[in-house]
Amino acid sequence: MAKLLVLYKTPPDTAAFDKHYAEVHISLVHKIPNLEKFEVTKGPIMTPMGPSTYYFIAELHFADLATLQASFASPEGRTAGEDAMTNLGQMDMLIYESHAA
Repeated sequence: MAKLLVLYKTPPDTAAFDKHYAEVHISLVHKIPNLEKFEVTKGPIMTPMGPSTYYFIAELHFADLATLQASFASPEGRTAGEDAMTNLGQMDMLIYESHAA
């Protein structure tokens, strides 16, 4: 399983972020080919020491790394990525493969 983890920094206007994510971005993500699972956070994001600098996290699951890369190279993947970069503020992105331990 390959995953894309998107960690969104706290935006200046959280209401605008929430509105855009719910009304625009989610539908764009669901159009990405070969997306197996899409999860987002609910509520505050914490660290063991207290509040985090992150406001929102999204995790996208794909069969493997090659599929993830091909999916984001598609027109739908590029559209979702461009929307995030343009409209959702600062973020960190991590791509990794996972397996049961």
